[in-house]
Amino acid sequence: MSRQTLNTINDHPKVNIDPIELKRIDQDFREYRNDYDEISYINSNNQMKKRKYMTMNMRKLTAEMLASLVFNEQVEIKVDDAAANDYIQHVFEHNDFKKNMTKYLEPMFVAGGLAVRPYVDLETGEMEFSWALANAFYPLRSTSNGIAEGVLVFKTLEVEDKKTIHYTLLEFHEWVSGNIVITNELYRSEKSHVIGDRVPIGMNGQYEGLKETATLHTMTKPLFNYLKPAGFNNFSLYSPLGVGICDNCVNTLKQINDTFDQFNWEIQMGQRTVVVSDHALNYFPDEQGNVMEPIFDPDVNVYRPMRMDDEHEMIKDITHEIRSEQYISSINQFMKTLEMQLQLSVGTFSFDGQSVKTATEVVSENSLTYRTRNMHCNEVEKFIKGLVISTLELATGTILADGQKLYSGKIPSFEQISVDFDDGIFQSVDQKLEFFSKAKTAGLVPVTEALKGIFKLTDEEAQKWFERIQSEESGLDEGEIQAFKEEKELGAEE
Repeated sequence: MSRQTLNTINDHPKVNIDPIELKRIDQDFREYRNDYDEISYINSNNQMKKRKYMTMNMRKLTAEMLASLVFNEQVEIKVDDAAANDYIQHVFEHNDFKKNMTKYLEPMFVAGGLAVRPYVDLETGEMEFSWALANAFYPLRSTSNGIAEGVLVFKTLEVEDKKTIHYTLLEFHEWVSGNIVITNELYRSEKSHVIGDRVPIGMNGQYEGLKETATLHTMTKPLFNYLKPAGFNNFSLYSPLGVGICDNCVNTLKQINDTFDQFNWEIQMGQRTVVVSDHALNYFPDEQGNVMEPIFDPDVNVYRPMRMDDEHEMIKDITHEIRSEQYISSINQFMKTLEMQLQLSVGTFSFDGQSVKTATEVVSENSLTYRTRNMHCNEVEKFIKGLVISTLELATGTILADGQKLYSGKIPSFEQISVDFDDGIFQSVDQKLEFFSKAKTAGLVPVTEALKGIFKLTDEEAQKWFERIQSEESGLDEGEIQAFKEEKELGAEE
């Protein structure tokens, strides 16, 4: 292995990412952490001071709101093939997929990307999921169908001789002769912002037993699955990466944060503003004969010394009222601009008591929020279907210690996988009941399907409910209904 040193991911010969993209992603996560530079100001003693910049952290608030609208733990994922469905349900339940998906959608909307790749834990025989945020996944090659090759970045820390060592594992996914070849490279550095020198895989105990290369012969699509928000990347026109939902709203976010910061500072400094005549200030010399300067609290800018001709007016209070209405009105106006840029309904972030709409109004008005949410749901649906297929294909090519395949059933197509998003935020139970009642009256939907749609029942549960409804309507108990069914089935066989 030849010596190789990397400062950034772009130093690797296989990687060529637009530096604008790397800078944008870093800035997105910095603002997501609410990490801003301090504000400099001059205090009453004409000294330069610094204070914390107060923000509303709209990066997190907008991403959190949209993530909760798009996906929740009520989403149902099903495969038509029974064996494939049973295996996928087990894998998703084992990985707590719905909970993790809900969690990782938030940073995905912040920086514009999320990658998930399944892998098999050979010790337990379980399929596991590895998640990578926008700063841990970079494309190597893309087509019109998406990203075909990429590299995932995994960072770990170890303490060696009382020094913190940063290890970075680069996992390359490439197509070679119709097969996926995975290449692992480990790098070591004493600096967190530097990838470092390439070292053998075994140097880090966490990757003990990991092979430098592995070939997958059963894959028809990439092992990893990449998710990005709906919309085009207008920062790097030829990049397959997505952009954060607020990346085109930077100026508006700054207006909101600046106004909020000034509002908080005015409240903090609004206790008093006092002009003090220099006649009232003592300038006694010290022991060396030096004239002492007037002393103020170094952390406030309340007192202002001034020479006054009128010796009877030694102190003058010039405190002004806090401009609450003006600041609140300005913040609301900037939030309306943010709603327009994010394609959200008016009142999403406004709190004037008039713009906030109910869920019923959102649906009846075909609101912008509902349409925007559906656009993102389409991206999430394709992502989940791709993950299902990747998981099953990997399981098909995995041979366990007993010689059995991890999964030996069929591989479904995208059309044979369904992702049912829960519209409970936008549709109440009353609305669903009215819809399915009309559909049933018109003969457009079976009773069992109506029960499933309204009460989120499984096929088996819906059938049991239907049989109980029949027994109650006919006045028969369940035993008599079952005996009648068995007698009817016996007659059909004869």
